[in-house]
Amino acid sequence: MTKADIVNEVSKKTGVEKVIVQKTIESSMEAIKDALKKGNNVYLRGFGSFVIKKRAKKTARNISKNTTIIIPAHNVPSFKPAKTFVNIVKENVK
Repeated sequence: MTKADIVNEVSKKTGVEKVIVQKTIESSMEAIKDALKKGNNVYLRGFGSFVIKKRAKKTARNISKNTTIIIPAHNVPSFKPAKTFVNIVKENVK
């Protein structure tokens, strides 16, 4: 499902114009990105949490050049679904 599909679904279910729904979804995504950029987690009850995870410094290998490189510690965004959301998917997806 793409963002356009989501916009169409929400527009059908709510009766709101697609342009307004698209702006709303885009604004929601921007708000989530801005919060994560500032280091804040985003919690959506019943859906899940967007959190920042810290990755430790590690050593990796470039096999083609046979060299070792150091990957510095860094932060990555992550999504953790809510238990109710996980249960719904488990029960309904076959």
